Amino acid sequence: MQITYRTTLLASCGILAISILVSGCDKKKPAAQMPPAGPPEVGVVTVQPQRMAITTELSGKTASFMVAEVRPQVGGIIQKRLFTEGSDVKAGQALYQIDPATYQAAFASAKAAEAKAEANLFSVRLKAGRYQELVKINALSQQDNDDAQAALKQAEADVASARAVVETARINLAYTKLTAPISGRIGRSAVTDGALVTASQPAALATIQQLGSMYVDVTQSSAELLKLKQNRASGMLKNGGASQAQVKLVLEDGSLYPLTGILNFSEVTVEQSTGSITMRATFPNPKQTLLPGMFVRAILEEGIREQAILVPQRGVTRNPKGEAMVMVVGAEEKVEPRPIKVVQTIGENWLVSEGLKAGDRIILEGLQKARPGTAVKAVPFGALPATTTPQPAAKK
Repeated sequence: MQITYRTTLLASCGILAISILVSGCDKKKPAAQMPPAGPPEVGVVTVQPQRMAITTELSGKTASFMVAEVRPQVGGIIQKRLFTEGSDVKAGQALYQIDPATYQAAFASAKAAEAKAEANLFSVRLKAGRYQELVKINALSQQDNDDAQAALKQAEADVASARAVVETARINLAYTKLTAPISGRIGRSAVTDGALVTASQPAALATIQQLGSMYVDVTQSSAELLKLKQNRASGMLKNGGASQAQVKLVLEDGSLYPLTGILNFSEVTVEQSTGSITMRATFPNPKQTLLPGMFVRAILEEGIREQAILVPQRGVTRNPKGEAMVMVVGAEEKVEPRPIKVVQTIGENWLVSEGLKAGDRIILEGLQKARPGTAVKAVPFGALPATTTPQPAAKK
């Protein structure tokens, strides 16, 4: 019985000792104290004014440099079409032949009348000459001489009238052959052989268009045009130096037309329904890439801004009022909200007209840490290390 009691006592003491040892090992060491963190870093860009050409993009439509509609000036039956549809024609080239039979007969009749009038004039002129000599020697009364001289003038007038009729008949006969008034590309024919046409009919037989150069008509609001003039008058924008503004063209597929055009003029009246002004530019078109009626976008050079300030769009936000604003690192390296006035987008930047000056540092990275009034550490944009999301440990 005594041995059992001792054994139990020793076992209890052992268990107690092990428990104390385990509890001592489980105690955690006190965490090391972290050094105090500095101000958060933000990526900034410094405002650097620069000389820049200011452009505006306007929608427009192409038009032929010269257009001529072929219409008959005399009536008749079309004997033959003398051109190939869609081909290039030269000025003066024959396009249609109208049946000339009746006009040839009219011309012949006019020539005969002219010959008759000239024959009568010859006889009357001789008579008037004789009477003029006889009246000098009083062998003829003055009245008879006056009648002879009047008859001479009448015969001369008849000849002039007959010649005018001959010229009219000749012109009408020439009009039976319709020729191209200008050089260019001719479209489809509206009539076929055997069709009846009338003089000066409203429907054109064909249309010729010159495509070597093309017009591009664009519209700009009158308010924007007034603003442009005010900016130039105030000196904010300066003329680029060329006598005529340069224009670039963006085609329907988004590609840039390789040749540059010139702005010719703008209308002197404002379209009342739209409040816009039409402007016209001329583009060379040697390869006939541009065709009439194409919708394009014209990029017009408005002028030169000597001290243009550009801000990346990622650094511009809007306040509850909808005003544009940026965060800048100001005095004492603290964040300051700065309202700005933007004019237009240029690529990935905003063109700023008010609110910033040279040397201002605009925050582009770390905006979530850039609260107004907080101190930050400004570093060049792009110098901040890329933040990576920690990946979960792989399960064994």
